[in-house]
Amino acid sequence: MASASSPRAAGTPPTSGDVARAAGVSRATVSYVLNDTEGGRVSEATRHRVREAARQLGYVPHAVARALRAGRSGIVLLTAPAVTVGPLFAQAYADLQQALAELGHTAVLYGPTGARGAGAGRRWAELRPDAVLSLMDDSMDEDAVAVLHKAGVEVVLSAGPVPVPGAHALVTDQEQVGFRAVEHLGAAGRRTLGVLVPADASLRAFAESRLAGAERAARAQGAVTVVRQELAMDEDAARGWAQRCAEAGTDGLFAYNDEYAALAVRALQDTGRRVPEDVAVVGADDLLIGRLLRPRLTTVRMDYLPPREIAGLLDRLIGAPGTPPETHDMLRTTLVVRESA
Repeated sequence: MASASSPRAAGTPPTSGDVARAAGVSRATVSYVLNDTEGGRVSEATRHRVREAARQLGYVPHAVARALRAGRSGIVLLTAPAVTVGPLFAQAYADLQQALAELGHTAVLYGPTGARGAGAGRRWAELRPDAVLSLMDDSMDEDAVAVLHKAGVEVVLSAGPVPVPGAHALVTDQEQVGFRAVEHLGAAGRRTLGVLVPADASLRAFAESRLAGAERAARAQGAVTVVRQELAMDEDAARGWAQRCAEAGTDGLFAYNDEYAALAVRALQDTGRRVPEDVAVVGADDLLIGRLLRPRLTTVRMDYLPPREIAGLLDRLIGAPGTPPETHDMLRTTLVVRESA
């Protein structure tokens, strides 16, 4: 085997040609060995020589070039909104990434593009992914799907409150979260209800859907009034909000999630209002903070489609790219009753 330390320009990554020269073989042989291509009749000794040369040189095959040869990049692009909050998302993403890897795909998390619709679609398409999964990202719309399809990305899957035309859909009906919370508060005799909506605009898609569900439950019960209350995740803002609640006679509260519920409970208690005697409080997500709170927090738990099932769905669609758009339910909710309501 030739020396693996043949001179190259400083900072220049090694190429398959460098590996071929170091191993004393052709570039075709290097490609056969390092890409595990079937049909290449290469002896085990030669395979060992090529791999050792590649190891010494630090050569790594070029993913883009390999994708061009194979006609497939192996990338599943996961688009996300500006803020992906809390441990629930982090764990779900990690599990999905692992499940996709086990199926031979590489998950790439793509943050906000600053563009919407067709503009966002063009940026996603630049990476030539095998599939795009939109994770509650409202920059994905019908125009984005059309751009991706024209660029050759045949598998587009949206996860959100409603399907995106032209794409496969994982429907996460966030309205049912607010509906369950207000249904419970109304059944407990609470009549003037606040619904906490985060001031953080990146959470608006979730929050507005949950508010719509709360309003639907109030209409169904007749005598219940729901008031939209915007709140920043800030102690000073929460104190002012709690004072306004007391002045309005609010006797029930559905908070966007358990973190906002914890902020609200603390603020209510600091202004002399008792939970649940004066104000009954329901959160969402069933986070640990709700179980540590006193009184313990009543919450709406959300059980999503397991990441392995999502990965399996993506793998199946990538293998059958002409499949007509499918819709799957992604979310099931359960009310967890504790002391706060």
